[in-house]
Amino acid sequence: MLRVSLITLGDPQQMTGGYLYHRRMATAAPAHDAALRFVSCPDAIFPFGILGARRVLPLARDDSDVVVIDSIAAWPVVPWVHRAATPPFVVMSHQVPGGIDHGPVRTWLQARLDVGTYRHARLLMVASESLADDLRARRFPTDRIRVVPPGSDPAIPSGPPPDLRAGRHAAVLCVANWIPRKGILDLLDAFARLPADSATLHLVGDEHVDRRYRARVLARLRDPALGDRVVVHGPLPAPRVASMYQAADAFALPSTQEPYGTVIGEALAAGVPVIGWDAGNLPHLATHDREAVIVAPGDTAGLAAGLQRLVEDDAYRGRLADGARRRGQALPSWGDTAQLFYAALHEIAGG
Repeated sequence: MLRVSLITLGDPQQMTGGYLYHRRMATAAPAHDAALRFVSCPDAIFPFGILGARRVLPLARDDSDVVVIDSIAAWPVVPWVHRAATPPFVVMSHQVPGGIDHGPVRTWLQARLDVGTYRHARLLMVASESLADDLRARRFPTDRIRVVPPGSDPAIPSGPPPDLRAGRHAAVLCVANWIPRKGILDLLDAFARLPADSATLHLVGDEHVDRRYRARVLARLRDPALGDRVVVHGPLPAPRVASMYQAADAFALPSTQEPYGTVIGEALAAGVPVIGWDAGNLPHLATHDREAVIVAPGDTAGLAAGLQRLVEDDAYRGRLADGARRRGQALPSWGDTAQLFYAALHEIAGG
C-alpha cells in the first residue's frame, strides 16, 4: 500500500477548495491501494510559519513513501525541503506562486519562497491548465507538470429544486465567498442595470472572510436599484447548493483570479450557462457563446448586457444550457481526479 503524507497549512477540515479537494483524495485513497494522512504546518503570521514548519517535514517523512506539499504550505517548508532526499515529494498546486489574496509585498516575497520549494519537487501537480500555463511561463519543464483537475460532479441534491425566480423571468446563482477577487461588487453593479422584473440573484457563500469587503457589499445591497432582487443565503451545505444548481437559469462569477473554478465546473455539469470575466481558468473551462458569456475584465456594461440577454432571451439561454450540459459531461469526475492523483504518486514512489 502506498503511504502518502500531505503537508497543508492549518486545519485540513476547512471548507475552501484546496482543502475539500484533499479530503476527497483522502477518502478515495483505499480504492487506489493508498492511505493518505494530513500533517499540518502551524497557520502562523507570515513569514513566521517557517519556524514551526521545521518540525513538520520529519513528521511527514516518517513512515511515508511519498510526501505531497499543498501549495499553500510551500513557503514555510522552503528552508527544509533540500534536506529531505527521501522519500520523494511532489507539490499539489491550487494557486499561483505567491498566493492570490495577499498584498503586493507579501505576494512578491511568498512567490519566491514558493518557487524555491517547487524547484526541489519531483513533480508539480496543478489543478488547472491556467496554473500549468503559469508554471511554464516561470520556466518549469513541461514534463514535470501534470494537470490533475478537481471533479465537477456536484453533490446529490437535498430535495426538489427550489423556486429561485421569485416571480421574475429568471434566476441567477453566484456561489462564492465574499472576497474582492470573486467580483461580488462587479456582479451587483451589473445586476443593478437590469430591469426590475428580469431576474432574481442568489448569493451563496461565506460573507465573513473579509470584513472590509463585506461592509462594501452590504452597503451596495442597500441600493434601491437592487431592492429585494438579491437574496443572500450565506454558506450552504453541498446538497443544498446542488439543488440550487438545478433551479438556476444562469451562473455568474466575475472573478478576476480563479485558479480552477470548481463551482463553474459544477454549474456546467448541471447544465447551467455561465457568465464571467475573461480571466483565470474560465476560458479553459468554457467557450464564449457556446456554453458561457465571457466578458473583458472590468467591462461592467458588457457584463450587464450579457446578463440581460442570458436571462431574457430564452432561446439563447437554452442553446447555452445545452452547450453547458455537453461541456459538463466532458469534465472529469472526482473518480477521474483520484485516478490521476494516485497514478502520479505511485509513479513517483516507484521511480
